[in-house]
Amino acid sequence: MSESSPLHLGKRERQVVEAVFRLGEATVATVLAELAEPPSYSAVRAVLNLLVAKNLLSTRQDGKRLVYRPVGSKLTVGRSALRNLVRTFFGSTPADAVAELLDGSAGKLSADDLQRIRTMIERAECERSRER
Repeated sequence: MSESSPLHLGKRERQVVEAVFRLGEATVATVLAELAEPPSYSAVRAVLNLLVAKNLLSTRQDGKRLVYRPVGSKLTVGRSALRNLVRTFFGSTPADAVAELLDGSAGKLSADDLQRIRTMIERAECERSRER
């Protein structure tokens, strides 16, 4: 998968790839049925083929139909997109990205969210100290 591809998705591309992830695998017709205010059949087919070119989806033949499915897991694609986001907008500094999330502008974090983050930080610190 291209490192930059998930970051460079337009709105319709995101909608289509999210539909394929939800469905697990899909045809043009099943993606069309998933979209609110869907474009034409040809437009969905073109977006799906673009997502194949970006190496986010792969295809298999099922009779006369192409069936599209994700190349990687949603977690893998999400991690790749996040790495690109941190590199592009935060100078490859994850701490700056985390600080932006914690300041509340990206959405309010609950007490449970903050505790989960503390636990992850503590776990990372323990692993780092074991490596030394």
